[in-house]
Amino acid sequence: MTNVLMVLSAATYWTLADGTRHPTGVWAEEFLEPYRIFTEAGWKVDIATPAGVAPTFDTVSLSESGAGSAERATDFSSRITALDAVLKNPKKVDAVTIGDYDVLFYPGGHGPMEDLAVDADSGQLIVDAVKSNTTLGVLCHAPAALLAANDTSTGDWVLKGRRMTGFANSEEELNHLADRAKWLVETRLVELGAEYSKAPEPFASHIVVDGQLYTGQNPASSVAVAERIVADKN
Repeated sequence: MTNVLMVLSAATYWTLADGTRHPTGVWAEEFLEPYRIFTEAGWKVDIATPAGVAPTFDTVSLSESGAGSAERATDFSSRITALDAVLKNPKKVDAVTIGDYDVLFYPGGHGPMEDLAVDADSGQLIVDAVKSNTTLGVLCHAPAALLAANDTSTGDWVLKGRRMTGFANSEEELNHLADRAKWLVETRLVELGAEYSKAPEPFASHIVVDGQLYTGQNPASSVAVAERIVADKN
């Protein structure tokens, strides 16, 4: 059986440049759709967060506008409720070992920019995944978690030169948050040496596969990146 570890942010807010706390969490679609696809494939999925704190879902992602329709918003809320027991008892990131898993997957939302971007334990998991050639999937704002993936023996970012995508600056501008952010995902990835690409139009699905690294640009990429991982692993 294929074993998947989904690492979720435990943040409830994102601190903006002026110190304002912007309410956030995990983006529902980016967790629920990959979780569905992985479990429908017969894979076993575990969930982990920093300190084992139950994740919070961004309320916007559960609204009609954020989910894409009232029907999808209702469906997402129902699916989260059905997974209540799983979500309330996540593993602690510092207590998991990458060798126990075939796939390491990070959903987005602004939450990872608050906690996973500076979480050394999560960063080490990613380093271990890269060094062991474990499948690594990362969505939307979750490439923020990649920023913490530094090789402790050399200090180097282990993903330098790799092809990837993530939430685009133009998309953050359309969210009216780019000029209020301390930093932006696209900008930081490029600064660190990633070979970044994005869809021609904001919020269009776009995935990049570079070896065992699978990245999706935005919520619309959630299904495509998860389905590609399943197709390649089967």
